[in-house]
Amino acid sequence: MNEIELVIITGMSGAGKTVAVQSFEDMGYFCVDNLPPALIPKFIDLVEGSGGKMQKVALVIDLRGREFFDDLFESINTLSSDSAVTPQIVFLDSKDATLVRRYKETRRSHPLAESGGPLEGITAERRILNDLKGQAQIIIDTSDLKPLELRERIIQRFSSGTKETFSVHLLSFGYKHGIPIDADLVIDVRFLPNPHYIDHMRPKTGLDKEVSDYVLKWNETQQFIQKLDDLLQYMLPHYKREGKSQLILAIGCTGGKHRSVTLAEHFKKRLSDLDFYTYVTHRDAEKGKRET
Repeated sequence: MNEIELVIITGMSGAGKTVAVQSFEDMGYFCVDNLPPALIPKFIDLVEGSGGKMQKVALVIDLRGREFFDDLFESINTLSSDSAVTPQIVFLDSKDATLVRRYKETRRSHPLAESGGPLEGITAERRILNDLKGQAQIIIDTSDLKPLELRERIIQRFSSGTKETFSVHLLSFGYKHGIPIDADLVIDVRFLPNPHYIDHMRPKTGLDKEVSDYVLKWNETQQFIQKLDDLLQYMLPHYKREGKSQLILAIGCTGGKHRSVTLAEHFKKRLSDLDFYTYVTHRDAEKGKRET
């Protein structure tokens, strides 16, 4: 029997599920929007009976109540016992303030807001989805992502030419802009020497060789790199063995321009040399050209 790749797209309303499912459609997935979770096993029976014509399937699941939540977990447990199906949950999240702004921009009401503004519905939905988020293999924070960037993130992860069973996403960020809510591990490098205090380096980023060389030349930087390298070499195989498909490693400095960018680029190369599929995002490198 041919293996069926099943992606379940879920998460907060307004976090980008429409963009996500369109991205999967463009990659050749058979997509169904808003399928009731209780119908997933019957739908998979139809897929298995298609004679291999539908081997990649993406389902968008909107949870409007606790009963849908229970149905989804029952369906996933049923599918997990079927060796022909490998389900993955992609959970799209965003900060409350971003979701409120998006609802106001579209002038839509939140589906769970019985009265009052969208924040009431967002709070209720987040409470319902909290356990599901913990079960997701992939969590994407779309707070700072444009639709095109979300599309690129999904295609990079799932396109047949680049998809791996386990990947490491290195994310540089600045603490002054907030900690990424989708990070699995957060590493603080604000203790390292800071190029911000050298005037001609201040406008540059860790992608510039001069800045990178400055950050990497210090003994404390090299000692830190060695210790983190040892930790990752120990941890990553265990994450992979437990079935996790992606690890998001966030590396933060004050403004997200210099030290965090340099270290993210260093570990991208290092982990790639160790045969981990690795990619990097510099979330805050271009924010505030005079900030670090």
